[in-house]
Amino acid sequence: MASVLTVNKAAEPIDLGRRRSGIDKRPSSEPLEVRAPGPRKGGLGSGIVGDSVCDSKHHGGDDQAVYAYAREDLDHWEGRLGRDLTNGMFGENMTTGGVDLTNLLIGERWAVGDDGLVLEVTSPRTPCQTFVKWLQIPGWIKTFTAAGQPGAYFRVIEPGTIRAGDEIQVLSRPDHEVTISMVFRALMGESALMPTLAAAEALPARIKTQIARRS
Repeated sequence: MASVLTVNKAAEPIDLGRRRSGIDKRPSSEPLEVRAPGPRKGGLGSGIVGDSVCDSKHHGGDDQAVYAYAREDLDHWEGRLGRDLTNGMFGENMTTGGVDLTNLLIGERWAVGDDGLVLEVTSPRTPCQTFVKWLQIPGWIKTFTAAGQPGAYFRVIEPGTIRAGDEIQVLSRPDHEVTISMVFRALMGESALMPTLAAAEALPARIKTQIARRS
């Protein structure tokens, strides 16, 4: 069964050299509210209530409101890196079990739990220097890219709450073959894939702009 193993948030940002970051996410013992897109009251957009987002230019926002990473992929990295990786260690809001995030379709919709939360797959995570500084692994961007297990970002279609143990149910899948893996490969160097991505209407506007430039 596909499920949320833990829901994670960064209550306080951390210093990573000259950067402030909310990448240090820890599992919550309590249900967390997930906001839908709408007017930003007090600077708050959609996503996990109480989660810290410092670099709003590159992180967070309606198209990256919730980030998921699979426990199965964390286990892979534990073996490869020879270190323990707790849930939330990759900065994910949801650590999932029993679901292949890499091959999700862009625009696929999930119902999470029983409180009405509906999420839509938008894009893969692309590695950045904050990720490198957090893990302190030389060459991490190249290593992470080569592995092709980027995790998935979601936008919020219907707000609700999320908690550890919530079941994940697929509500719908779009009629195309554009996956998280395909988008990740295109963004990280396989530019020949760019025209194929245009079939995925649910991609964020910034990626659609890149497609238009390279097609």
